[in-house]
Amino acid sequence: MTQNDPNQVLHNDRFLRALAREPVDRTPIWMMRQAGRYLPEYRASRAQAGDFMSLCRNADLACEVTLQPLERYPLDAAILFSDILTIPDAMGLGLYFETGEGPKFRHVVRSAADVEALPALNAETDLDYVIRAVSTIRSALNGRVPLIGFSGSPWTLATYMIEGGSSKDFPHAKGMLYSDPDTLHALLGRLATAVTDYLNAQIRAGAQAVQIFDTWGGALAHNAYTEFSLAYMQRIVDGLIRTHDGRRVPVILFTKGAGQWLEAMADTGADALGLDWTTDIGQARARVGDRVALQGNMDPAVLYASPEAIRAEVRRILSSYGQGSGHVFNLGHGITPSVDPEHARAFIETVVDFSPEWHR
Repeated sequence: MTQNDPNQVLHNDRFLRALAREPVDRTPIWMMRQAGRYLPEYRASRAQAGDFMSLCRNADLACEVTLQPLERYPLDAAILFSDILTIPDAMGLGLYFETGEGPKFRHVVRSAADVEALPALNAETDLDYVIRAVSTIRSALNGRVPLIGFSGSPWTLATYMIEGGSSKDFPHAKGMLYSDPDTLHALLGRLATAVTDYLNAQIRAGAQAVQIFDTWGGALAHNAYTEFSLAYMQRIVDGLIRTHDGRRVPVILFTKGAGQWLEAMADTGADALGLDWTTDIGQARARVGDRVALQGNMDPAVLYASPEAIRAEVRRILSSYGQGSGHVFNLGHGITPSVDPEHARAFIETVVDFSPEWHR
């Protein structure tokens, strides 16, 4: 593994300063899925790798695609190129992808015996290809911008493991939640331990911030969210390395559809909350005050509009957040594959050009 220099100068720390709610000259920006299928250079790299997981498992190619959007756009952070389902894959569930259908598992977890049979993971060895990628990317960045590591949340990982793939209704996962909650808690506990180890390994390898993606937390009923999703993210936050190489390592919680739980999420001790586009960012700021930074939250579908409409929506969100630091601009979910890269450019450059007026 490449050893990163702890004395490496970070030339652009705008993202980290905003997460700490420290003064910045402009609002920092990155995009969820910024390395992805909307870029022709990404598609070329994936074709070279052969398939998606081969791309993830090749540290040099994972580094290449991580850096590709930084060559096009004035972004303020890089995010590790990987997948949220690496943990269940390492647990032996047999991750594979079918064209047009998303990720699937050859084996599912639907009983207490299935949970008991899951192996305990050691991220350094069982997910060594991810840790190598983190170290490779951090070295290649050479202080250009910070590197974000990430994982799926325990609840989100559990839905895929129980359903065997993506789902709209989560019949097996929600069925377990209501009919066999002890088994679900046992699974979530194992996943919380694995995610904590995984993120800490990424931090030791060079990740300078981490994000927990709770893609499906918003599908839960109100009380079920706090018991089966947020409680396990809290456990992870409590177990994370929060200072490394002499700097604080901020953690971002992102639950899609979590507008009603922002205060409870802020109570976890996370540094920032990711917002989807269904919550007004100004109202969110009024609710959480200065306890956390906020990340978001433009609807990714705006990128299908004209550059003029994109610029107008960026300015509206900047105005809604208002004056001062603590805002990291992002989409409210990942950029979609059919977006014109020039529309992404209009989005990013508008933040760069117009956000300084909110930091005077």
